[in-house]
Amino acid sequence: MLKKYTSYELLLISLVSALFILYIDLTWLPFELRGLEKPEWVKPVGVFIVRYTFFASLIFILVKMNLENLSSSTFNKRVLYSSLITAVFYAVYGGISFLIFRKVRHYGSLVLFQFFVIALLSILIGHIISLYTEKRKKEQQIEELTIKNLQSRYDALTNQINPHFFFNSLNGLTSLIRKGNEEMTLTYVNKLSDVFRYILQSDKKGLITLGEELDFVEAFRYMMEVRFANKLKFTINTGQNTLVHKLPVLSILPLLDNIVVHNRIDSDHKMVVKIYINEQNELVVSNPIYPKLSVPVTNGTGLKNLESRYLLLVGKPVRIEDDGKLFTVYLPLN
Repeated sequence: MLKKYTSYELLLISLVSALFILYIDLTWLPFELRGLEKPEWVKPVGVFIVRYTFFASLIFILVKMNLENLSSSTFNKRVLYSSLITAVFYAVYGGISFLIFRKVRHYGSLVLFQFFVIALLSILIGHIISLYTEKRKKEQQIEELTIKNLQSRYDALTNQINPHFFFNSLNGLTSLIRKGNEEMTLTYVNKLSDVFRYILQSDKKGLITLGEELDFVEAFRYMMEVRFANKLKFTINTGQNTLVHKLPVLSILPLLDNIVVHNRIDSDHKMVVKIYINEQNELVVSNPIYPKLSVPVTNGTGLKNLESRYLLLVGKPVRIEDDGKLFTVYLPLN
């Protein structure tokens, strides 16, 4: 955002700038005063003071006008206003010089050139600052649009998770209802409610702590262990100091969901899912591979979704290893 200069700052800038414009007159002033006695030396000093006062005032007005009143004006409008103000100042200065000092050189070609330089510099400064302000405004707009675009992409990716998980959860609930275990069914529904509450609130979150994500996994674990009659087990090994690390919300859900979709889980193929932190500060989710006899029909968005969200929110890739016996996913932690 463009800085708003105070009147005191503008006055200081004007006084210093006027000294640079009058540098030639200032260096010649000692030579003009040499050998002069009172009251003869009063006239050269008076001329310099009048000129300095006019130049400082003109610079103050032009700079203030170009920085504030004309901050969004076109270049032609800036030139017109600055030229008119400069012309008025030059006319007033010339009249005062003629009436008081009676010397044409006090408002002659050198003075005219100095007025021209002041006007030109003020116009250029105002225009350059105007262009810079406009550039910064466009950069901010582009940055805002980029953030909105990323948020939209992230929301779309997050929304893909909900339907996929929803249907798998209903399958588990259907299985319990068929078994007729009312108490377990009610507990399952309560856990399902907790899980869905977490999922529905995920659209308001980006990165969350590992502790929050693992709390969700605990509720999900109960549902999966009940659904598969203890043929699916979880071993979670994370240190207390690692729970403050962050990762995208719902990073573990698609991995656990994929395990169920792509693997046989029965008495002959008991599934043990390991979740732990490795030496590279990555969250590792690993499971043995028991491929189903028929290839499951899926849209393949689970891992792609997770990889895309990781690139958007963390800027680091997800690593996947598959040696035919063990499927391992490495999630970088912030």
